Amino acid sequence: MGTKLFDLTGRTALVTGSSQGIGFALAKGLAEAGAAIIINGRDKTKIASAAAELSSIGPKVHQLAFDATDHRAAKTAVDGFEAETGPIDILINNAGMQHRTPLEDFPPEVFEKLLSTNISTVFNVGQAVANHMIKRNAGKIINIASVQTMLARPGIAPYTATKGAVGNLTKGMATDWAQYGMQVNAIAPGYFDTPLNAALVADPDFSAWLEKRTPAGRWGNVDELVGACIFLSSAASSFVNGHTLYVDGGITASL
Repeated sequence: MGTKLFDLTGRTALVTGSSQGIGFALAKGLAEAGAAIIINGRDKTKIASAAAELSSIGPKVHQLAFDATDHRAAKTAVDGFEAETGPIDILINNAGMQHRTPLEDFPPEVFEKLLSTNISTVFNVGQAVANHMIKRNAGKIINIASVQTMLARPGIAPYTATKGAVGNLTKGMATDWAQYGMQVNAIAPGYFDTPLNAALVADPDFSAWLEKRTPAGRWGNVDELVGACIFLSSAASSFVNGHTLYVDGGITASL
């Protein structure tokens, strides 16, 4: 079998929140493995720019603008793509946000927005795509979790709660949907140099702390998430279900 296990030729992958950061890196990596890509986000200009950048790789690149926090919008977009273009074989639930404030001062409206952006999107798009995958008795769903699925840090308690929920929702999805030939898993990135972490990357004290705290001694590069994504998207993971794969330089393994 060899590398054929990881070949995604002929597959189509929807990556939510994929106009930049981790989402774009994963979309690019899946395209390089042979998959057609559906770029998603709310900003059509950003989506078009990301799609143009990916188009030189080879496989077809589609653009699908919808708000993943809106259940009806997600279902309409997914159902429309399936009817007009073809099956979505792989879903990467990547859309997410962060907000850093001490818990005692955390704005309740931002807490609700975190719940909607980090958890509801996984349910909304996951359910919409799964209803088609179930009929085909096949499909791959990968939810983007975090080291905060396991660990907490000061100032981000609500974010930690949402990522803990993503880890358990992944288990629930796998428990319900594995019987339909689907594999549902999660990737939990450690600290990566992304727009979401721009404030931390720019903080020399935090970077110094992170380098000491992480056994690998550095920030992660988003390209280092691609291998895990290809594995969980491919035939190589045909009996992996409900698992959260930490890609974190060892931070969750050590004190």
